[in-house]
Amino acid sequence: MVASITLGNAWIECVEGDITAQDTEAIVNAANNHLWMGSGVAGAIKRKGGQIIEDEAVRQGPIPAGEAVVTTGGALKARFVIHAAGMGQDLRTSADLIRSATRNSLLRAEERGMRSVAFPSIGTGVGGFPLDECAGIMIGEAVDHLAGTACIQLVRFVLWGAAAYTAFADELARRAK
Repeated sequence: MVASITLGNAWIECVEGDITAQDTEAIVNAANNHLWMGSGVAGAIKRKGGQIIEDEAVRQGPIPAGEAVVTTGGALKARFVIHAAGMGQDLRTSADLIRSATRNSLLRAEERGMRSVAFPSIGTGVGGFPLDECAGIMIGEAVDHLAGTACIQLVRFVLWGAAAYTAFADELARRAK
């Protein structure tokens, strides 16, 4: 299943699946501000892409919660991983941190001239943030970003499980009206 909307020459889509399998130029890691890659999305990226991703990330950290940095994609299909610090070491997140982490991830992609980026639902795993609120924040940031002058043509939200997909697809459908 794919839900999508078009915004000028760009589009936003939601798919259910594995973010590590995406063929976008970059995938986003839902990171902590020290950029250690333990479990969840970060662990999956590290397992599939290799230790080099964490090594490069940690050398750039720690960073303020809400910021983002770019590393190689290692053995992933994606050339880059954007590490979005959606929480600090306390493993807590907020609407403001998710908003900032999403915005800064899009800015890092723009700075590198990327045309496509795939996001997980930041902060909804160990951070415990509600899926529907996260969808509103993240899709809102993507819409706002793509409304400006952007080289990004595709923002894909890759959701793990039916509940996450439904929350993001429903938000996307509301934006399409």
